Amino acid sequence: MSAAMSTSESQDFSNRSGLAPEVRPASGYAGDISPALAWQWVQAGGAVLVDVRTDAERAWVGQVPGAAAVAWKQWPGMLPNPDFDAQLRAAVPAGHKVLLLCRSGVRSVVAAQQATALGLEAYNILEGFEGELDANGQRGHLNGWRMRGLPWYQ
Repeated sequence: MSAAMSTSESQDFSNRSGLAPEVRPASGYAGDISPALAWQWVQAGGAVLVDVRTDAERAWVGQVPGAAAVAWKQWPGMLPNPDFDAQLRAAVPAGHKVLLLCRSGVRSVVAAQQATALGLEAYNILEGFEGELDANGQRGHLNGWRMRGLPWYQ
């Protein structure tokens, strides 16, 4: 989406699929969106960004200002967070979309499916915080929240 597009235009759900052109249809949740669109929706006030990475990932790699921290799995051991449902419900006010972010856009898909099962309008943020692996097996060079220059801190 162009930077010149207004917030109201980014939320226009008028195409044939019923989704904004910037929303990719998905199975089991509302859709996949770009990091830039996610940030626009958060800034407009109708969506909550939920970071589903572990506490260790957020502490060591970085985090998004204002994002709710609700781990899908917990470090060490990467065991499922038994309090995920309750923590997610507490983080998302009624009537708000929930935008789920993980390292690379994989765990956030499963979290978006679970959020949808809880009755929330859930979206997966494509590319994740660090992005996909490049030819050298490194993240942060091809895409992702950080590489796209969106707000974050460490």
